Amino acid sequence: MKLAMLCAALSVGIGITQPTMAEGDIEKGRLTAQTCMGCHGAPGMRNAYPGYRVPKLGGQHPGYIVAALQAYKNEQRSHPTMRAQAADLTDEDMADIAAYFSSLKKINPEQQ
Repeated sequence: MKLAMLCAALSVGIGITQPTMAEGDIEKGRLTAQTCMGCHGAPGMRNAYPGYRVPKLGGQHPGYIVAALQAYKNEQRSHPTMRAQAADLTDEDMADIAAYFSSLKKINPEQQ
């Protein structure tokens, strides 16, 4: 009985301390992400340097997109263009952009 109560209390405590990510607004995200689409929405788009394919974000998990944008904003990721894009985004902007991209169809890498 004590073990069951301890597990229940622990579960509630973990639930309270876990950060929750607010769901973004897809339509606001579509508008905010227009500058993103030049690279992240163009099939076959490549960077000039370093030479790699730009990731397509359609269907990506929203938490991943928010975490990536926060890392660019906090200079924990080093891509200069993405740092500049993320610098002025609010948490709400990031959630909206993430909601928009996650709502899109995932692009198969072979289709790029």
